[in-house]
Amino acid sequence: MDLAFLHPLYEHPGPWASVYVDAPRPTEDTSHERHLAAVAVARELSTQGADEETCVAVREALEELRQSSEPHGRAVFARAGEVVLDPALTRSPEGSLVRWAPLPHTAPLLELAGDDPVCVVAYVDRKGADFELRGALGRKGAGSVTGRQWPVHRTSSADWSERHFQLRVENTWEHNAAEIADALAVCQEETGADLLILVGDDREKRSVHERLPKRLYGRVVEAEHGAGSRLLDEDVERARGEHVRQRAEQELERFLAARAPGDDGRPGAVEGVPALVEAAREHRIDELLIRPDGPDAHRVVWVGEDPDQLAVRRTDLKILGEQNSWSVRADDALIRSVVATGAPALSVTAAAEEAPVGGLGALLRWA
Repeated sequence: MDLAFLHPLYEHPGPWASVYVDAPRPTEDTSHERHLAAVAVARELSTQGADEETCVAVREALEELRQSSEPHGRAVFARAGEVVLDPALTRSPEGSLVRWAPLPHTAPLLELAGDDPVCVVAYVDRKGADFELRGALGRKGAGSVTGRQWPVHRTSSADWSERHFQLRVENTWEHNAAEIADALAVCQEETGADLLILVGDDREKRSVHERLPKRLYGRVVEAEHGAGSRLLDEDVERARGEHVRQRAEQELERFLAARAPGDDGRPGAVEGVPALVEAAREHRIDELLIRPDGPDAHRVVWVGEDPDQLAVRRTDLKILGEQNSWSVRADDALIRSVVATGAPALSVTAAAEEAPVGGLGALLRWA
């Protein structure tokens, strides 16, 4: 997950209110229920020590969600009476999550707003294709391509006089498949789609698939449905879920392989809070891997005012010359560090392997 959108959270000092809420369900009492939920969140923040101005800002932001059409809710990050960031979620949280802490609690975003592969569904036939953009927030048209319209059907005759016509049909199919593949490649580049789903007859899907640029082969899925079918939401969700699982397993395989010492005798990946803190201080984390239910994720570490000021013990920060320090969750401290250095982070919950040990690990930029 690219974390660049989190930069505004680390341009201001804390403490921070971090709130995750589900989308309101459309009922006659939705407005009243959302008001009560917003008041309850503000009350919980106040109980945890938040200032009144920030409690009011969060409550007002949540009440504005009453008429929201977003299906999964939002996260709200606020400080000093101002909402700084309120990203939409791609998965619904299990109830409300409310926290007042020195750092914004951003770790849940890896599962609630990350791993959201955008799909382009291509409905392919012999004459062209329609493209549809599908994601967690809905669907919309993404263009179409029209190829040659004639001839596109074979004849049943075995007469030698038909051989020329049959060849023209083959040429039309190949031409149209190439045009569809070119248009689909452009659509993928313009939308940044993670996944391309081909729908149509087997031969048509295969013809388009074979003509796509090789760089896209790993993103292509051929749907089981035939010509004229429209993919149901559950079909798309299944494909998206499989893509997320494969991505997590691929990165975990890289991590597990990199744990072994290299030619210089040092590993290219680390796990465990002490090793990760050291790597973060030295700006060596290339990708942060988090299993949110791991015990190390909520282990306490100490941080200073700057992202690379973190330590396992408070006394370590004083040795480094930092006078001000706060205790925070390890996952939130590490996310702040990698945001500052431009490294991505990934939840590996979808992978079958129970790694990294403790739930926190990282691939290193240099050993």
